[in-house]
Amino acid sequence: MTKKLYILTLPILIITFLSGCLYPQNDLAKNQMPNEAQLDMVQSAVLQYKEQTNGLVPIKTKENDVDIYEKYLIDFSLLKDNQLISEIPGTAYENGGIYQYTIVTPEDDPKVKLIDLRVTEKIREVYVKLDIYRSKNIYPPFGEQIDTDIYKLNYKKLGYKSEPHVISPFTKVNLPLLINTDGDIFIDYRIDLQQALNEFDHNYKNGDDIRPILENNYPFVPAYSLPYTIENNEPVFLIE
Repeated sequence: MTKKLYILTLPILIITFLSGCLYPQNDLAKNQMPNEAQLDMVQSAVLQYKEQTNGLVPIKTKENDVDIYEKYLIDFSLLKDNQLISEIPGTAYENGGIYQYTIVTPEDDPKVKLIDLRVTEKIREVYVKLDIYRSKNIYPPFGEQIDTDIYKLNYKKLGYKSEPHVISPFTKVNLPLLINTDGDIFIDYRIDLQQALNEFDHNYKNGDDIRPILENNYPFVPAYSLPYTIENNEPVFLIE
């Protein structure tokens, strides 16, 4: 699948710079922190670009079935060529940082947000183990069923001693990984969504996709997520 192949083919340099080998410690620390000034700079440049190009946004070309939050990754070369930025932000992957800059709602009101590549790297790691497992087994290593076509991972069959997780860019808590019947890996953001529903005003109703409550209140997007809706003021999977 396109989404899976994209994750698996991320440059191996991600692993290197996450270990701190390419950059001095001070520069590495600087590039790991979301920077509001850099986000504002890119946001302003994107809006100027859209105005100059009659509604276009500076994005890289992606396949149609890629994860919705990876679909509109910013092409910094377009912003530089149009002299809208002088340099790529230090927090950006393209300049040694650990974030990809992406755009949400590009047609109506383009907002610049971040994807934490440490999350991406963990999912890539699980996909590698999953591919090894699938080369010897017909079915993915399904664990407990969570919802229709959604399961926990049987992590022991993948060779893990404990359940793999990612650290939430929103709340810094550990978030579990899930798998669907197609063998796609997702992050379970229900903990983050519940906290956001409790903390921020909203008017979501059952049937609405509630993920925007995260992107509207944080600099990040819930990458590699399934759609969620609300039921009795709690996040549940939005099953179509």
